[in-house]
Amino acid sequence: MSFDVEQLDSFLLVGSAVTLLAILAVRLSSRAGLPSLLVYLLMGVALGESGLGIGFDDAQLAHALGFAALALILAEGGLTTKWDEVRPSMRLGLSLATIGVTVSVLVVAVAAHYLLGLPWELAILLGAVTSPTDAAAVFSVLRVVPLPRRLVGSLEAESGLNDAPTVVLVTLVSTGAVADHGVPAIVAIVLGELALGLVVGLAVGFAGAWSLRRAALPSSGLYPLAVVTFTLLAYGAAAALHGSGFAAVYVAALVLGNAELPHRGTTRSFAEGVAWLAQIGLFVMLGLLLSPGRITASTVVMALVAGLVLTVVARPVSVLVSTVVQPMPWREVSFMSWAGLRGAVPIVLATIPLSEGVAGAEDLFDVVFVLVVAYTLLTGPTLPLVARWLGVTRPLEPRDLDVEAAPLERVAADLLQITISPLSRLHGVEVGELRLPREASISMVVRDGHTLVPDPRTVLRHGDDLLVVCPRRQREQTERRLRQVSQGGRLAQWLGEDERDRRP
Repeated sequence: MSFDVEQLDSFLLVGSAVTLLAILAVRLSSRAGLPSLLVYLLMGVALGESGLGIGFDDAQLAHALGFAALALILAEGGLTTKWDEVRPSMRLGLSLATIGVTVSVLVVAVAAHYLLGLPWELAILLGAVTSPTDAAAVFSVLRVVPLPRRLVGSLEAESGLNDAPTVVLVTLVSTGAVADHGVPAIVAIVLGELALGLVVGLAVGFAGAWSLRRAALPSSGLYPLAVVTFTLLAYGAAAALHGSGFAAVYVAALVLGNAELPHRGTTRSFAEGVAWLAQIGLFVMLGLLLSPGRITASTVVMALVAGLVLTVVARPVSVLVSTVVQPMPWREVSFMSWAGLRGAVPIVLATIPLSEGVAGAEDLFDVVFVLVVAYTLLTGPTLPLVARWLGVTRPLEPRDLDVEAAPLERVAADLLQITISPLSRLHGVEVGELRLPREASISMVVRDGHTLVPDPRTVLRHGDDLLVVCPRRQREQTERRLRQVSQGGRLAQWLGEDERDRRP
């Protein structure tokens, strides 16, 4: 099949128009509290055979491009995740990505076999493709909700790691390897590939950080490109060694994103842009792959039943079992049970049996597509409401802001946002009474939609948003002091934390 200049012109025209529309749609989806994947999926459907008539039915190409896009999305997730925030929760995240996924697969497979009448092969595939959470959906939704660090860290670690075992499982089931090797051997293969991916990711990540710290590249624009390339190198190296490329790319990105490298801010912005482009292309492509004419009432019913089992049975049980390794309060466990956001990952995984020619794979793909759309509409917008209802929100929790802060990078400083909640004892405290570390300062107060530059006599009020600049080395001390005053008022001691100050 040839590809001439005229076809290239048409491709660039349509592609750029779709991309610009998708970028503008991000604003609408974020204001509605929805992961943008829904808009992109519907754009793909509108462009497809039932809309503008663009035909696309190459499952193998969709499988390959889907994996490439997921690698870029996971790379961005790792590069923008702070190790200090996920480290306390990594054990739970790993448990959710392994034990939790196993429990979820079993629960959904049993329900699909006995309730929906699916043969065991398709039932296991349905459980496997729908069990992992989606990194793009988790990162985009949870990072705008003020939650305790260990809660966000657990969910982000889970979404970054749970693709790896499920990809291996779906591939083995689709190719018939499970019947050839048996369950014990399959478990060993999954764990072995996951472990090898983690080792390769660590090796490439540390090697990349070591080399980039010593390289004197002639242009600052080369550093972001080099960092992203190192993450993809980890993916390729792990895959070549028959390990998990997805585990490798996430771990390598996590190492590189937390290393003291030149132009860190630029690197994260570049990775975020690449990830957005990958998401747009991935979701539009998956929308094109869907044939709306195949969607029947039976497909919708199966999707709703499977999604109901996944949401109200499989996910809560898997979270409950996983938290045995790191117990958490019931409120946080309940929120984690509701926050199992699905996205492109299940749909991409559904292309594996489709490309392998598994009997019933088309119906499986349609069921998964409808399930993802329906339950993303249910869980995504309701997460902030559920968080408030369960009492797990932390308005005082400092959050990094997405800003171009080159001067801050030169002095290794962070810009934090603090919201003074109605119960905070920061109300009535003067800025000078905060006694922040010497190099930390409140640069701006946002009050009732207006900004003011505070002086030491400025009195803080409920509802104020504070922008705090602090050196990275004093960040923990600054946050601790703010929490102390928030809980104890202006007389809170500078030294000596009580148990309340240790809570997230």
